[in-house]
This record gives sequence, C-alpha cells and structure tokens, in this order.
Amino acid sequence: MSPVLTGVLMLLLEVPLFLSKARDSGFQLQGVEVAAWRKNLPALDADATRKVPQAIIIGVRKGGTRALLEMLNLHPDVVVARAEIHFFDWDENYRKGLDWYRQQMPVSLPHQLTVEKTPGYFTAPNAAERVHALSNSTRLLLIVRDPAERVISDYTQVLYNRKEHHKQYRPVEEILVRDGKLNGKYKAVQRSLYYIHMERWLRQFPLHQIHLVDGDVLVKDPLSQLQQVERFLQLPPHIKASNFYFNHTKGFYCLHAVGRERCLDQSKGRPHPSVNQTVLHQLCHYFRQHNKNFFRMVGRTFNWC
Repeated sequence: MSPVLTGVLMLLLEVPLFLSKARDSGFQLQGVEVAAWRKNLPALDADATRKVPQAIIIGVRKGGTRALLEMLNLHPDVVVARAEIHFFDWDENYRKGLDWYRQQMPVSLPHQLTVEKTPGYFTAPNAAERVHALSNSTRLLLIVRDPAERVISDYTQVLYNRKEHHKQYRPVEEILVRDGKLNGKYKAVQRSLYYIHMERWLRQFPLHQIHLVDGDVLVKDPLSQLQQVERFLQLPPHIKASNFYFNHTKGFYCLHAVGRERCLDQSKGRPHPSVNQTVLHQLCHYFRQHNKNFFRMVGRTFNWC
C-alpha cells in the first residue's frame, strides 16, 4: 500500500475516534470543533506517526488539568490525547504494553509535541518510576492549587455524582472531622499532601524537568501560565491574549481560536457547597506544615489558605 493511501486510511479512522473522545473531553462539542482535529490533517504525510508523549500532565486531580490541556492544544505544534489514558497508574493498562499506549495517542508530525494528561499519575505509587522507565527525558507538567480548596473540589465532584445517581451523601464536615480532629485518612486530604507525592517524582526526575503551573492563577490569568508552559516545552510563542475571553455566566475563561469558541462543560467549575468556617480553619491548619515542606522541596511559595 502506498504511503499516501495509508495516510488517507489513517485520517479516516481518526474522525470517529476524535469525535468520540471529544465528547468525553470535558468541553462542549460543537460542529465547528472539528477544526481542532484538523491539526491532524498532516496524517496524509508519510512522516505522520503515533508517538509516546514527550510531555505529560501528571496532576493534580481537581487542579485544572483539563483546562490546561485544552489551552495547550491551542498551539499548532501540540497534539493531545483527549481521554485520560491511565497507563502508568492502572496495572491492567500498564500490562497491555508500550504498543497499546502508543496507539492511544493522536497522529502527529515529527515537529509536533504529543501531550497526554492523567491527574491520577501524581499520587500513584508506581507512576513516576514507570514514566522514567519509558523515557527519562519526558517533560512533566504539574498543576497545583490551594490544597484545602482542592479537597473541597474533590468532595464536590463526588457529591454531584452521587446526587445525579440519586445516592445518599454525607456533608463534607462529617467526612473531614472525626472526634473533633481532621480526618487525615480521607483520600481527598491524602491527595493534597503534595510534598509526599512530589518526593517520589523527584527521585526519578530532576526538578528542572517538572514545571509547576499555578492553578489558582490559571483561572484568573491563563495567558501568563500558558506562556510559561510554552517556554518550558520549548515551543515557539503562539498563544495570545485573544485566545481567551471571560464568560461571566460560567465564571471562568473560555477559549477562542480559528473563529470558534469553547468552554469547559457544566461539570467543570461547579460551585462548592458551603463549608463550616471552623472546619476550613482546621483544614488550613492541617496543611500548613505540609505546604511548607512542599515549598522548600520545589523552591517556590504559593498563596494558599
């Protein structure tokens, strides 16, 4: 089969795959959004291949990883895996092997950077070692936000899921506090102990290979964060202020490119439930020393709590 015909077949196969993944991507799918897929039109080129990612958004959960991925996808030299692959954190997927992982990636040209995001990687015990075994040159993106706010966002996602399925749920205060003390065993709290998880990644990768994105700034000033990411990934500057506009109805920034507009779907940016102020203070107090440990580890401070 000729390279051109092979490219045509690859292109046709990409269409249903793109549409299927886009529906699950966290963004509203519109007819004009097929334009995003057109970055893969070079699949007609015989040099187009599926590559393992050169960059991975490893976390954190409820930190803004979907927004970061979609914003980064504005760049013409970037192609993204729209679904979370869970290759390095789920044993059943990891056992499928490298070829399976590569097949989950979009078609790209040699100059394009392939990026995937799975926020579960950051807290998974084996993920850092597995990523390093694949390639010790992989560039890593970690988006962090106020750990107390992240806990409430984590709870909020579970809360809405239980409500949608008409299941019972407990107020967050009952989960967070046990016998008057903060429940440090709550998974959402454990996920916010950034320095514990970061330590595993720093055993495998030097700090300069891990770029920290400030998730609290990303929602207010996305351009500043994306420009830093462009420099970290050694991409030519492309993303501009005109790519973002504030949607007052939704309360966050949406994307604008190639005559089309996209916003995170209604499952993103949900309002948090009202939380007792005493419990919030307990949460902040619990994280205070953990946050200091993280700041020393990464050589940066963040305006948290």
